[in-house]
Amino acid sequence: MTTHEREITEPVLLALPDGRHLNPNARGWSRTLLQTANQRGTWGRKKRWDYWSIQAGDLIISGVVAHLDFFGTSDIWWIDLGDERTGGRGVGAAKGTGFEVPDLAGSQPIAIRGKNYSFDMRDDEAGNTYFDVVWTEENGEPGELHAVIEMPSGHETLNVVIPWSETVFQFTSKHQARPARGEMRVGDRHWLIGADDNAWGIIDIGRGRWPYDTTWNWGGGAGRAENGSVIGVQIGAKWTEGTGATENGIFVDGRLSKIGRELEWMYEWNNPMQPWRVVDPGGQLDITLVPRYDKYSKIDAKVMMRETHQVFGLWHGWVKDDNGQTHEFHHLQGFAEECRARW
Repeated sequence: MTTHEREITEPVLLALPDGRHLNPNARGWSRTLLQTANQRGTWGRKKRWDYWSIQAGDLIISGVVAHLDFFGTSDIWWIDLGDERTGGRGVGAAKGTGFEVPDLAGSQPIAIRGKNYSFDMRDDEAGNTYFDVVWTEENGEPGELHAVIEMPSGHETLNVVIPWSETVFQFTSKHQARPARGEMRVGDRHWLIGADDNAWGIIDIGRGRWPYDTTWNWGGGAGRAENGSVIGVQIGAKWTEGTGATENGIFVDGRLSKIGRELEWMYEWNNPMQPWRVVDPGGQLDITLVPRYDKYSKIDAKVMMRETHQVFGLWHGWVKDDNGQTHEFHHLQGFAEECRARW
């Protein structure tokens, strides 16, 4: 074990009964999703979302359902890296009406309806996550996605509370290296997902109350090591510094090795297509992402601002699990990002 953080093994409420203060029993991390996010009050500061992504060779798809108190949104985005054609659709609503997500993620279906857009997401009893999305592209072409991000038996996830204070805290559940299968159509184009057993799903569940001004790194990847093991990488930085908790860990054949140390990220904000290197000073991880595409976005509404470089590419390097075994790899599909936000 390479973390000082407390491991949670029983279901727990995120907040105290008032819904505003962090439950001391929720401090720590778990291998399965045990945290029910019952926070209430302080309108305008709560952030609640279910984000997902599928990475399948040249095809990358992502989407979100988010309720930010004053605004709700849902979207789908995709890119084919072979020709860099990209598309998608999104909808939103003031005050988040119709964009609610459950306190216990995955406990009930989510259905979003908007102009030229419908989104359905549900988990079955085994934890497999199903997506059915139908939309119209800006150029009028019809699009549809029908996919599942599978939850293999015994596959672990990284669930952790980041406590800035007793009233400002975030629960995050990060799922890496879950196999993905399905199909997507846009116009006359058709993609099969997972036919080569090399398509991977990522899920990021967020429930909490954030500081107004925040910067974070997030990254992940999945694939097979040289020794044949399925590797998942979950890494973050900046937003967790000083809290005594991290969202860092590696998965080997579904088993999580939690890393409690902050990682060293080396990259250039102004030159994001250069390699991104991430190193564990404790010697458990040294990986480099060679980007293929930079998904750059910026929203500046003065009071609200968000600017992100999210790069997609291939990781190479090595990780070491809690048993001391080193796993080398050269072509893990993945991503890394820096986001600067006032929200």
